[in-house]
Amino acid sequence: MVHNIDAAAFQRMVIHGAAAISAQKQPINDLNVFPVPDGDTGTNMSLTIGAAAAEMKKNRYQAVGQAAQGTASALLRGARGNSGVILSLLFRGFAKAIKEKETMDGRDLAIALDFGVAAAYKAVMKPAEGTILTVSRLAAARAAGCARENNDVEAVLEAAIQEGHVALADTVNLNPVLKKAGVVDAGGKGFLVILQGMLDELRGLPMPEVMEEKEGSGDKADFEALSVEDITFAFDTVYIIRKDREDVDLEPLRRYLNSIGDSLVIGEDDTAFKVHVHTNIPGQALTESQKYGTLELAKIENMRTQAEDLAAGKHVQSTDDLENVERELEAGGTEGPAKAAPEKKFGYVAVCAGAGLEAVFRDLGVDGLVGGGQTMNPSTEDILKEIERTPAEIVYVLPNNKNIIMAAEQCVSLCEDKKVVVLPTKTIPQGISAMLCAEPDASEEDNTAAMTDGFSRVRTSEITYAARDSDFGGFAIKQGDYLALEEHQLFGTDRDLESMLDRLAHSEGHQEAEFISIFYGEDVTEEQAQRAEEIFAAACPKAEVSLLPGGQPVYYYMISAE
Repeated sequence: MVHNIDAAAFQRMVIHGAAAISAQKQPINDLNVFPVPDGDTGTNMSLTIGAAAAEMKKNRYQAVGQAAQGTASALLRGARGNSGVILSLLFRGFAKAIKEKETMDGRDLAIALDFGVAAAYKAVMKPAEGTILTVSRLAAARAAGCARENNDVEAVLEAAIQEGHVALADTVNLNPVLKKAGVVDAGGKGFLVILQGMLDELRGLPMPEVMEEKEGSGDKADFEALSVEDITFAFDTVYIIRKDREDVDLEPLRRYLNSIGDSLVIGEDDTAFKVHVHTNIPGQALTESQKYGTLELAKIENMRTQAEDLAAGKHVQSTDDLENVERELEAGGTEGPAKAAPEKKFGYVAVCAGAGLEAVFRDLGVDGLVGGGQTMNPSTEDILKEIERTPAEIVYVLPNNKNIIMAAEQCVSLCEDKKVVVLPTKTIPQGISAMLCAEPDASEEDNTAAMTDGFSRVRTSEITYAARDSDFGGFAIKQGDYLALEEHQLFGTDRDLESMLDRLAHSEGHQEAEFISIFYGEDVTEEQAQRAEEIFAAACPKAEVSLLPGGQPVYYYMISAE
């Protein structure tokens, strides 16, 4: 058993936990695909803790409390979706409990888990049972009981996970939606996967093999295990070559690369090969390799300078930093995105996906747009960057999706030089209506009231498709069915899209509306969209019907009624 852990061990545990959920994110996504294709819990949690793992790889902490603080900070800024935000809250409370600790034993761990639960419950306005909150609470309670008998970190963490799985199995009985779907809570499952990854690290088990979230090589030199004196060949070199022909013989290349370096690995398929080699002459390695095909992707890192930076406690630069450099250059300087000084009283940031919707928000006076929506929730950091770029004293944020509201709300405390007001818009039409009601010359209180009143009057309908077979609300849903939602409630299903549109147009909300706006998505042709407009115009003679290209994914149509 492991009695206690230091900062380095904790950092490795976070990295292992991130790898564990990355490897299992799709099965977790599948748990909350019900019945609408919005299953992104696994992805959101993976990206959230992935931000913390990246932080742990970049820095070396002296105390476990410092490492936990670094983890919590990275999680907060990287939080995506409700599940990601709650995960960040759990670690925020965790970090607070061990803030002053050099090392952590089993009792410290149990207390930290309890603090995490308290932080999450406190932050969630209406805590629901049968969720990640339930799983984390019962896991923490079991950890506390175990710690009174056994002070080993390993034993306490194992006990927490065991009880967490019992709680997870019961979520299907605590949450009516889960019960109908016949699945357990996706967020609770993701949390336990992360904890299990952390426990596996304690036990010396290998990390799972996972694909990188971004295109590129996952090969990394282990700089912590190297000293400058040990490095014979300085440049960690990885590249991909697209073959000129399938039957190319790579043995001569293998012999050449072995002659100019070490740590050689060559992997290939019918169309391409990938090379990893440590060498002092990476240019020659690339030149020789291009005799066999076309260079597609390359990464070269100086391991000597990285080892020196690591020994000095500095940030270890890698090709992962190039994305930030690229953004800085595109912004016109090397200082990074500048914080815009206030030039006006009110500014606006909106979340949306689709060129048409972006154009609508721009026309309505939105200063900053954050790409995202259903299945692609932006992080708190993504939203914060747009807030900081907005030249206003008070910045309104329109999340336009219920799963983005919590991430947006985290920006309120993170933004130091501007006041942030988050309007809890749950749909794109609500966000548009809020902007239509904005009053630039009013007081903050009056402007907020006007925008809130504007979006609260909007009824939103959406048409999407069923991602799985299910039985819900009296509807026998088959995979591929068209699904109509009214205010996030299932209105009906149909195998024919026009029939679904007609039924929706004759609903009470649309029959009583004065204004109806139809935003058609990226999978809808202009001809199909015009037919949708005709259906609503015929069914709703009292309403003024307008058609706009939204370009949004997932939803064929988003329809607002006022």
